Amino acid sequence: MFEAYRKFFMFAGKQKVNWYKGLIFEILRSIFEAIQFIALLVVLKALVDGAVTGATAGTALGIMLISVTGASIFWYLAHGKEGQANYHMCEEKRIRIGERMKYMPMGYFNSQSLGSLTAAATSTMEDLESMSFAVIARTMVGIIRTAVFSLAVMIFDWRIGVVFLLGIFLFLIVNSRLLKKSRQLSPGRLKAQTKLVDAVLEYIQGMSVVRAFHGDKAANQTLNSVIDETQRQNFKLERKRIPYNVLEQVVLRIATVAAVLLSVRFCLDGFMSLFTCLMMLISAFLVYSELESAGEMFFMLPMIDASIDRVNKIDTVSLMDENGTVQVPKSRDIVFEHVDFSYGDKKIIDDVSFSIPEGTTTAIVGPSGSGKTTLTSLMARFWDADKGAVRLGGTNVKDYALDSLMANFSMVFQTVYLFNDTIENNIKFGKPDATHKEVVAAAKAARCHDFIMALPEGYDTVIGEGGATISGGERQRLSIARAMIKDAPVIILDEATANVDPENEADLQKAIEALTHNKTIVMIAHRLKTVRNADQILVLNHGKIVQRGNHEKLIEEKGIYADFISGRKSAIHWKLGSI
Repeated sequence: MFEAYRKFFMFAGKQKVNWYKGLIFEILRSIFEAIQFIALLVVLKALVDGAVTGATAGTALGIMLISVTGASIFWYLAHGKEGQANYHMCEEKRIRIGERMKYMPMGYFNSQSLGSLTAAATSTMEDLESMSFAVIARTMVGIIRTAVFSLAVMIFDWRIGVVFLLGIFLFLIVNSRLLKKSRQLSPGRLKAQTKLVDAVLEYIQGMSVVRAFHGDKAANQTLNSVIDETQRQNFKLERKRIPYNVLEQVVLRIATVAAVLLSVRFCLDGFMSLFTCLMMLISAFLVYSELESAGEMFFMLPMIDASIDRVNKIDTVSLMDENGTVQVPKSRDIVFEHVDFSYGDKKIIDDVSFSIPEGTTTAIVGPSGSGKTTLTSLMARFWDADKGAVRLGGTNVKDYALDSLMANFSMVFQTVYLFNDTIENNIKFGKPDATHKEVVAAAKAARCHDFIMALPEGYDTVIGEGGATISGGERQRLSIARAMIKDAPVIILDEATANVDPENEADLQKAIEALTHNKTIVMIAHRLKTVRNADQILVLNHGKIVQRGNHEKLIEEKGIYADFISGRKSAIHWKLGSI
């Protein structure tokens, strides 16, 4: 139990102080609520002595007023501090997860399911938001108040005080068994939650396939089985905790009855005054009130513990720029020196060496799966080379802080991702502090200003997640505008025009020309007119550079490149025959 509390306050970070303040206010609230007991004792003493007067009633009423006022004030303060600590703690952890993800190696995202990451930032953090607010405060205050109340009773009669403390001790023994069972079951519940998030995301993202292939029954069966498993895990937790909760209540009831019987017995035998006996009887029904109400919440402590472990696990992932420094490269020359790289056990890049001088254009071509995209990813340090070195301006990319390295690159991908936000904010993603004037200038240069102004809200039009509400060519031009406003010296184009319709291709080519003016350009391309004007062409096959040179040189070599060009020319002149 106490280890769970320690871990929680470590997890709270900067909000630990607010949690401590909230708990102090909770204890003060409990003290003021307990003052009501003093009012009862004043009246009880007067009744026993046969001296009830108006002053007795006034004194009792004054004490009750102090109790209610103090309890209300500290309840307000406690909930304010606990709420502030709870929600800010979860906010800070979610932001921390997002920040760390930007600096994690891309391999982490391949080896971890989308559901696992999503669950950590959503359902797991929601568990912490909903449970910690009540569980941590209620359980700690329940134990502290009951212990203080029992010790206070000992001032009047140590024997009954010992009975109350023994009840707490037996309660904690049962509670330890409860927590042990909860620790065994909580990871299974978290695992089921992760699978549920994963299954729901997969179902939504694959909806087009489900519809196209009438796979609704199969997809529903998978989703339903995951939902059933989540339900089963939750029911299992509930079933397992009930016997322990019942036993906890039985222990407290037995301690209460024992205190009552002993008090009556001591009074009848003359070992306790009537007033003290009556006071012990009332105490017996009040001492465990907070602990009883907190009893069911103890079972949630290991759930909080498991949720914290899930979130903290993300902090154990090594970051890519932990040893890097912020620096500006002397030049934008890119050099690969005997680079090897593998995805798991599959070798993708095999002893590759080449250089790209600043201000030149390099085209990378080769069969599908030959490692073209991987080369560009190594340049921008989306991945780290297994062997060899990748250098920018003579400095190993591993020696740069990731932000200072990425400041040198703008990338336009074949598959464009746009955020569910306004068009202006999507363009400003390349330069968050850009003015509206700069955004418009980039949009005009990228040939997308006209179609933006034709939209209902212009630059304030919110596009769907992934840019689903606009065409593929329009998405590509917006991504080019985003790259242009960043104005990085090195441009990487990963088959940026591969899936563009002919109507948009002319505008897209003009946008690319504007983007790449006076830049170092690295392009992956399959189109002849895109490749032939490059200063150098690298031909990849099975992770090795098998040819390099300009267009004319490679055509003369009669190798993979010449075959590639020949095939492209045949495709260009291919026409439908007459029927």
